[in-house]
Amino acid sequence: MVWRRFGSGPDVLLVHGGHGSWLHWVRNIEALSARHTVWVPDLPGYGASGDPVGTDLPALVEAVAAGFAQLPCVGDIDLVGFSFGGLTASHLASRLPGVRGLALLGPGGHGGTRRQTIALVDWRRAEGAEALAAAMQQNVAAFMIADPVKVDALALLAYTESCRDTRFRSKQISRAGGLGEALDRFGGPVLVAFGEHDVTADPPAVLASLIDGRDGRRGEIVPGAGHWVQYEADAAINALLLAWLAR
Repeated sequence: MVWRRFGSGPDVLLVHGGHGSWLHWVRNIEALSARHTVWVPDLPGYGASGDPVGTDLPALVEAVAAGFAQLPCVGDIDLVGFSFGGLTASHLASRLPGVRGLALLGPGGHGGTRRQTIALVDWRRAEGAEALAAAMQQNVAAFMIADPVKVDALALLAYTESCRDTRFRSKQISRAGGLGEALDRFGGPVLVAFGEHDVTADPPAVLASLIDGRDGRRGEIVPGAGHWVQYEADAAINALLLAWLAR
């Protein structure tokens, strides 16, 4: 695994989503690393990391746990996961030592309704740079970011590079559920946040199923934002995470 470390202070591990890489956190690392030691890996089967031994979630979790064990990280750590990385982080929370809390942004594995209405383009069939750029533009607008103005050059670069380097197939794992059970198994403090317009979920319904009646859990809906909430609403999410980590 390839790990990146930023800043100093209490440890935080950021877990990117499917068809992603460490670049999913490109607008959050600077703010979080001002107060924390931030660990940002490419998951096995993504980015610059090698592939896990297996193709299922347990194999991925074990590979991350083995990589984490090699880090110069002692004491407690908070986990922050996005999308498929939220489901992955929820399983890691019971697997890694000293996990203090768990923050999930637009997590997969909730088993609820999805609201995507615009089909994604198969970017692998795009011929030439212009066709590839157009496909990525449509997919980011359809799936990741609600406000077209926020689909900027950095978002497209991060999305394109991450998609190109993805080998692990996460979609069916995310849709199979299991998030609620993983959170119950962890049993510690949990923050779950969705963008208001996240197409991968019905945020109020998911938060009700995961948060209501459970001590130590908190839910937030970020107005105006889509699925890639920590990019589109970076200021709001950075403030939310910093306050959560300082609890």
